[in-house]
Amino acid sequence: MGEWSQECHACEWHDGFDGPVVGAIFDGHNRNDEFEWSTQGKVIEADPGRAFAFECSMRDFHFSTWGYRFEPTETGCRVTEWSDDLRPESVLEFSKKMSGIDDRTERNRSTMSHTLERLAAALES
Repeated sequence: MGEWSQECHACEWHDGFDGPVVGAIFDGHNRNDEFEWSTQGKVIEADPGRAFAFECSMRDFHFSTWGYRFEPTETGCRVTEWSDDLRPESVLEFSKKMSGIDDRTERNRSTMSHTLERLAAALES
């Protein structure tokens, strides 16, 4: 992800997991300017060539689900990135202070577009 994402600059699998299989755990390292934080991901769907999805947690608090869908097209493949923000209102202010991001919905929309553009460029070259 570090090659493509504006926010997630590195991921690492926990011991015992070598890749994206259901149940695998990884740490995602994120940044926004001077703000840095890590999350833990748990793979909940891993269907090569079709789908990849994971739950994001921090300190045992599951706060979002992220995923990718892959669909064949006449000229290649369409990749769709999606997320579900599951944070209750009570943690939104803490989240803003931790990440420096005021509008998480808009930020996710923007970074997803950027990630998919970079991914496409890498695959087309």
